[in-house]
Amino acid sequence: MEKHWWQEAVVYQVYPRSFQDTNNDGIGDLNGVIEHLDYIKKLGADVIWLNPIYKSPNDDNGYDIADYKKIMSEFGNMADFDRLLEQAHKKKLKIMMDLVVNHTSDEHHWFAESRKDRLNDYRDYYIWRDPKNDQEPNNWQSAFGGSAWQFDEKTGQYYLHLFSKKQPDLNWDNVNVRHSVFDIMRFWLDKGVDGFRMDVINLISKPEDLPDVKVDGQANLAANGPHVHDYLKEMNQEVLSYYDVMTVGETPNASTRDAIRYTGFDSHELEMVFQFEHMGLDGNENPLIGKWSTNRVKLTDLKQVMSKWQTDLNGKAWNALYWNNHDQPRAVSRFGNEQEKFRVVSAKMLGATLHFMQGTPYIYQGEELGMTNANFKLLEQYKDIESLNAYHELVDQKKLVTSHQMLQYLKHSSRDNARTPMQWNTSKNAGFSKATPWLAVNPNYDEINAKQAVDDENSVFNFYRRMNQLRKQYDVIVYGDYQLLDPDDDQVWAYTRHLDTQDLLVISNFTERTVQRWYDLSQQSNKLKLLGNYADDQNETLRPYECKVYLIQ
Repeated sequence: MEKHWWQEAVVYQVYPRSFQDTNNDGIGDLNGVIEHLDYIKKLGADVIWLNPIYKSPNDDNGYDIADYKKIMSEFGNMADFDRLLEQAHKKKLKIMMDLVVNHTSDEHHWFAESRKDRLNDYRDYYIWRDPKNDQEPNNWQSAFGGSAWQFDEKTGQYYLHLFSKKQPDLNWDNVNVRHSVFDIMRFWLDKGVDGFRMDVINLISKPEDLPDVKVDGQANLAANGPHVHDYLKEMNQEVLSYYDVMTVGETPNASTRDAIRYTGFDSHELEMVFQFEHMGLDGNENPLIGKWSTNRVKLTDLKQVMSKWQTDLNGKAWNALYWNNHDQPRAVSRFGNEQEKFRVVSAKMLGATLHFMQGTPYIYQGEELGMTNANFKLLEQYKDIESLNAYHELVDQKKLVTSHQMLQYLKHSSRDNARTPMQWNTSKNAGFSKATPWLAVNPNYDEINAKQAVDDENSVFNFYRRMNQLRKQYDVIVYGDYQLLDPDDDQVWAYTRHLDTQDLLVISNFTERTVQRWYDLSQQSNKLKLLGNYADDQNETLRPYECKVYLIQ
């Protein structure tokens, strides 16, 4: 296997709106990212992934783009971005942009032209269809609730939007659309950005004739469509192959087989994908309610899914490793234990379990502090379009759940859990802003903040920093083969990694109980404990949320 820099890198995801506000308007900005580059560098990250910073009306927090070559005024201007790129590169930090090209904003110039009349040059940039029996063209549902079709009075047709009605889907079958996207990519790559995270990139090729979905009206037929590989190969050949950059595609409904087609070492498409199988394990038993639940993930299910991705892709393609991001609740609240006595040890345990697998690890801002879910009590505290739409659809319209139950679901699963402002210190608003933040700060910032964490040798931050250092020291952490031990153990996740003459043994107790486990490898005399979240080692005894990483050589 040929080695690449992006396999050895650690990515730190910045959600600019919630990172740092420097002009006191309650919204984070690019200067705020510049202000904390040394913090990201100290953590040991190599790449910063920025969520969208383009001009946008913010219907979906920047994922509805009105101009791909302009900066959202709330975040600053292009001079600020150029300075961020320059300062990051000086510190040997790379910048990865969020490329959102399955859809645009309905305020984009292309769509404004497209909806003028049926003969407009931009009409075919989007997916327009005639009504079918005075109804929508098919039964597809938007990911944000309701129909995926919006009727346009002026031209008498519907346009497709797999997300918000202000996010019309682009028609990638139109060669001019593809060339327009490639032009946008070159604009940023020529500035010197180091790669792209590609939003729902496996939805860009829609199935022929847009048939009805047989179950529940969900538009997942759009995933992994008939020409998606053709279009990504074309993107690679026309653009990406000319630059030494990294790419990661967000690919809902992608299997390991799909991922190998997207990211195989000989596929010439993408470098890695974000898969969603482990993110769907705590969804509701009722498919009509979707992801909304208060379920805990069963450890045996989690191990099975993650291990499948490790073994199926090994030697063929590359994994992207993540527990949370801007679209998912906080990892420690979801997979660990946010209670005060367990939060730190379980956050470290989750970090080690993930980072010692094969793949490129992604750290979402605040994960390295063990930040928790927001625990909002009232609907009006939420800002996320998906959460608010789901509440109105499931409670008010369909009456599938009660208001109280839905608020519990939001507390567990809302995207806003990850979007509360970064907790820098104990000053007002956690040091994020002197103004009222766009989204309420989690009140636990007195105990959980970056200033305290950086100075505490036993913090989650410094545990993550040591993991990132170890990754640079031992090739087995990056490239070693993975093997799951005891797949039916519903309390402990143990696995090995192997490369040449080195083996790793990783043991993680996912419970708040003390348990006993015996592994052959852990009894060897030539073992070195690389990392653990307790000061001592009690051999086969595993304390609550204890993790241990041994090197055997």
